Amino acid sequence: MEAIRTAAQAPDEELVLAPRLRERRRASGLTLEAAAHRLELSAAHLSRLESGLRQPSLPVLLGLARLYGTTVSDLLGETSAEPDPIVRGDRMAPVPAGGWTYWRAGGTGRAMQALRVHVPARAQQELVRVHPGEEWLYVTAGELQLTLGERTHRLHVGDAAHFDSLVPHRLAAAGSGGVDLLFVHTLMQSETSALCIGPQDATDHRGERR
Repeated sequence: MEAIRTAAQAPDEELVLAPRLRERRRASGLTLEAAAHRLELSAAHLSRLESGLRQPSLPVLLGLARLYGTTVSDLLGETSAEPDPIVRGDRMAPVPAGGWTYWRAGGTGRAMQALRVHVPARAQQELVRVHPGEEWLYVTAGELQLTLGERTHRLHVGDAAHFDSLVPHRLAAAGSGGVDLLFVHTLMQSETSALCIGPQDATDHRGERR
């Protein structure tokens, strides 16, 4: 699923992201084909991301960060020379990706990444993720349908979940108004860190056939 460009995404962010993806891949010593293979993307798809012709979805952006041993904030050009432990609300710029919208809610260059996330109804509801690390989330508005392995849970405002990211998991809004989350995950670099996606998306990501 491709991220749709909206007015909330500044042109400067698009200009920064594409060359950084290319720079981080080259710094990791990976060819375009090798990086695409580990992410279960086609080389043509990754090439378009690196040229700015397409914008990555949030799951793909997380996968790229893990593969290159960095953070989403770094890929977006948000890394500061001296990490600031305080993140001011007026500096949390919304970033749309794959139908979701997220805001950085933690410091940069850390082993954990904290985000505020809005998941609209029906956005990525069939996408299943599997990757190294841990995730913690807390529902601040709406209702979340969280599938962990074979079990599906409905979380309400004030409910939280903390789980191993190697457990196949799927997040979806349970109501028409979407769901808002506080979301924390660890970034662990691994050759097997590619995201596993649902069957409806696999053909599109691997071969870009529609």
